[in-house]
Amino acid sequence: MSEADSASAGAQELPNRDEILDLLEDGIREAHRKVKEGRVYDTENEKVRIKWIRALAYSANVHRQMQNDRDLEELSERLEAIEAQQEQP
Repeated sequence: MSEADSASAGAQELPNRDEILDLLEDGIREAHRKVKEGRVYDTENEKVRIKWIRALAYSANVHRQMQNDRDLEELSERLEAIEAQQEQP
């Protein structure tokens, strides 16, 4: 298999936006659970909790950005459809 073939095969296996959003939601839930229910008995575990908080914040931000991108694409499609309707006699 050539390099181009393997690259295109790999691209086909990537998750779509909705699958990525689902994965992010799962990650957000897990990070939130770890932040709220994680065992913190000493300073070292507190460092782990801080890392989970950072992971939670990052995942939530990426999820928000992806939802905004999806919303903008949907609005763009709706606008194009409205413009196409107005151009018809």
